[in-house]
Amino acid sequence: MSETDFFQEVRQQKNYRKAIALVPYAEFLGIRFEESEEDNNRLIFTLPYDRSLIGNPILPALHGGAVAGFMENAAITHLMWTMTSRALPKNINFTIDYVASAKPQDTFASCQVVKQGKRIANVQIEAWQDARTRPIAIARSHFKVF
Repeated sequence: MSETDFFQEVRQQKNYRKAIALVPYAEFLGIRFEESEEDNNRLIFTLPYDRSLIGNPILPALHGGAVAGFMENAAITHLMWTMTSRALPKNINFTIDYVASAKPQDTFASCQVVKQGKRIANVQIEAWQDARTRPIAIARSHFKVF
């Protein structure tokens, strides 16, 4: 089975776990995602809270690298899920603005493809915890797509 056929099969079966398994760091972080029926089937990603993700035990707050890794992997998975890809997207650049400390609790993210060409896709990612209207971080990234 070709990689393209594999991606199509994963999407058709809505096998979210198999999609995450394609991105090793996303699987390591325990990232999950599903389509939100309340939000026009938008993909909502979840980073389950784990004590090992704490960066500042005084506050306590999640490590910024864990939040950024979550957001980057959400964007990769989002592109893989929504595009007719032949291979996993490759990150060209990633810029993140931390808006608030990430508390020791589950974190959520959604992605929006701002612009997509034949070889490059621009994605905006928002992460939040308590309410989607109060993001903890906003990121922008460019990916090479195949």
